[in-house]
Amino acid sequence: MAELDQRAAAVREFNRFYTRRVGALGGHLGSPFSLTEARVLYELAHRDKPTATEIAEVLDLDRGYLSRLLRSFKRRGLINTSVAKADRRQTLLGLTAAGKRAFAPLDKQAYSDIVSMLEPLGAAHQQRVLDAMRDIRTAFDPQPPDAPPGAPPFRLRSHRPGDMGWIVHRHGVLYHQEYGWDERFEAIVARVAADFIDNFDPAREHCWIAERDGQILGSIFVVSQSKRVAKLRLLLVEPSVRGLGIGSGLVDEVIRFSRQAGYKKIILWTHPELRSARKIYKAAGFELIETETHTLFGRPMDAETWEMKL
Repeated sequence: MAELDQRAAAVREFNRFYTRRVGALGGHLGSPFSLTEARVLYELAHRDKPTATEIAEVLDLDRGYLSRLLRSFKRRGLINTSVAKADRRQTLLGLTAAGKRAFAPLDKQAYSDIVSMLEPLGAAHQQRVLDAMRDIRTAFDPQPPDAPPGAPPFRLRSHRPGDMGWIVHRHGVLYHQEYGWDERFEAIVARVAADFIDNFDPAREHCWIAERDGQILGSIFVVSQSKRVAKLRLLLVEPSVRGLGIGSGLVDEVIRFSRQAGYKKIILWTHPELRSARKIYKAAGFELIETETHTLFGRPMDAETWEMKL
């Protein structure tokens, strides 16, 4: 609990820092509008005749407070209202010409301030900031904000330059953090990735990268063990997006591809500690067929071979 208290305090400190940094206290961006008023104006400017209910849900605002704010906007001539033709109980909102004129400098100043914040950092540091922002958003809201209902929170693509380095790096970092495996495991991953590139047969082998908004969320390989046997290798899903079906989706792609390529069986090598991965394998139809002990990662460890007949 003490550790969680420290983390909560760190989040509150970051919130105070960021609020001061973006000028959210008092008039927002030097305007007569508060931060909440500016957020409502932004939504009205970027939505086609939304309802008050829609705005309240998007911004998580108390409806009574939003109603008072909208009445103030209307008195000032910033918004207009109309009755929805499909449902006359609904009132549609829109910015007036005066409202658009009031919002325009806010929008322009917000963009200018962000550019001023990022520009001194340099390209590499800018990307680190953007990656951190994506990590925070993904951790608290895995589904993209503009995704249609029921859409998967990721897309799959084939590997491209740079992906092998990411795969080796994230395996090394995550497996050390979660299981205490040393750099010898990272070296094995590097050899697997190098062998895949050096001997790549696109008709019988594949690498899938799961990503969203340009951020890699996970990966998996299928390689040829023999003419009849495929091998599943290096399943990885980032901790912040586990539980979204990414691991199962990657394994399903391996199975689908292996069947189409004419393999009769898929095998994989894993460890008892990898409980989440083992659940995915079992749910997909793999069966444990063999156990062994090895010291490849610096200490005696049990390992398992699983297979699926196609």
